[in-house]
Amino acid sequence: MRTTRLPAALLLLVLVSACSMPGAAGKPEEPAADDGGQPYVMTTVGAITPDMVFKYGETLENNVHTRWAEQRLGIRIQYLWTVPSSLFDTKLRLEMTAKRNVPDVVATRSGIIQELIDSGEFREVGTLFDAYASETWKKAMNENADVWEAFTRDGRRYAIPILDYEYHSDPVLWIRTDWLRQLGLEPPATLDELEMVMRAFTFGDPDGNGRHDTAALAVALGSGVSTQVGDASWVFGMYGTVPAQWNAGEDGRLIYGSIHPGAKEALAVLREWLRQGLIPGEAELMDGTAAQEAFIQGKVGMIAGPHWMVYWPFGDMTGAEFRAIPLPAGPDGHVARRGSLPRNGAVLISNKMEKPEYFFKYQNFLFDTYALREGELKYGLAENYDWSYHEGRPSTDPRRVPGGYVRVANYTLTFDGARIPSRWRAEGQPNTVEVLLSQKDSSWIDQYQGAPTPTQREKGDVLRKLEEETFNQIIYGRLPLEAFDDFVNRWLDLGGRQITEEVNAWRAFRRS
Repeated sequence: MRTTRLPAALLLLVLVSACSMPGAAGKPEEPAADDGGQPYVMTTVGAITPDMVFKYGETLENNVHTRWAEQRLGIRIQYLWTVPSSLFDTKLRLEMTAKRNVPDVVATRSGIIQELIDSGEFREVGTLFDAYASETWKKAMNENADVWEAFTRDGRRYAIPILDYEYHSDPVLWIRTDWLRQLGLEPPATLDELEMVMRAFTFGDPDGNGRHDTAALAVALGSGVSTQVGDASWVFGMYGTVPAQWNAGEDGRLIYGSIHPGAKEALAVLREWLRQGLIPGEAELMDGTAAQEAFIQGKVGMIAGPHWMVYWPFGDMTGAEFRAIPLPAGPDGHVARRGSLPRNGAVLISNKMEKPEYFFKYQNFLFDTYALREGELKYGLAENYDWSYHEGRPSTDPRRVPGGYVRVANYTLTFDGARIPSRWRAEGQPNTVEVLLSQKDSSWIDQYQGAPTPTQREKGDVLRKLEEETFNQIIYGRLPLEAFDDFVNRWLDLGGRQITEEVNAWRAFRRS
């Protein structure tokens, strides 16, 4: 997401040898310099994401941030290789299989984290975190201790969660308010009101061009019914379930949301919306990028997605008025959405990294400055990249940056520099903060946060494929609605029943 970042205060760190740990005072100690005062070389690997922008001939391997880390912190970040983000997992798997150089640090947001933990090439990091993380970082991590769960094996922590803001991927409903005004309508608060607005957006010529060329809602069915951009989890939420995750049932046991009876009712609604043309006919081919483009280009008037869409990709929209609104309630008053932990990926540290405390020196500095919006990094990570002086005063206005704004946080090892989850409440766009907090009890976080269970590892891909294909076929009318009941039975028989027992055993153990 593109946001203007305002960081923090400079800490004075005390020197200590690589093998020592902080004492009872609990203040992390700065690693000693290498012999001869040479920078410490910390190896990593990198994914070039579509939103990365470089200027002055820079690259991910050599840029204003890597130079800063070496000059300011004495850490030379050395990339063993970089590839487009779409190829990152494949490249990393090949490198690990071939037993080639294992980087000191791997940061990723994909499911490959579990494979890397399984490889045995990466060390337990919980003790390192306890020893070397700054108090600012520890307090941020303690805002929601569940962020560690997925990376914990037998009580030992093998990956450091990359913290994000609260509700970082919870969906809100973005709606064209100029279309509402054109049609004399108010934002919908119930399913009935929503469907009235949807029909008007589709058949009422909301853009006033005299053509029937709009639809109501972009849904990225090509990525499933529960996805970050173009999400449909909230439609299921109107019927008391959130799909593709584990929810707490009335009896206290965890139930998989996609087999809940409410999922059948939600599929019936989506099927009818598609039949009426309220959803674009190409929805099954849409991923999040295609869905958001439909909204940006004025082809649809609504899309569900995270709060940060107001900055990117909507930040450059012109000639359109829109805002976030609360999710409409279902027939029985239900409102629920796919919730999110304040975590976006993880960092793994190689068993062979000689001085892992250098990673903490790097990340501590960002938390103690950039995350707090104080001191040396108060305005951004690099002058004339993500902030500049204008008329003698510091400015974070991207339009004032000579040569063009660059989101330097993309170059950091953790993608966003450093984030404290709760600071989003003060720093986020006021409208979306208000909307998300107004329905905070409707944010359903996946209740299973452990590592994949044995049966999930063996059968998970098959079950996901079965679910996605069945749901799309039902929505498109290629299968009758009753096919949902057959799907539930097949899902249970193909491993879902055993997975249900495994995740509930985890829940019982965690509560004991």
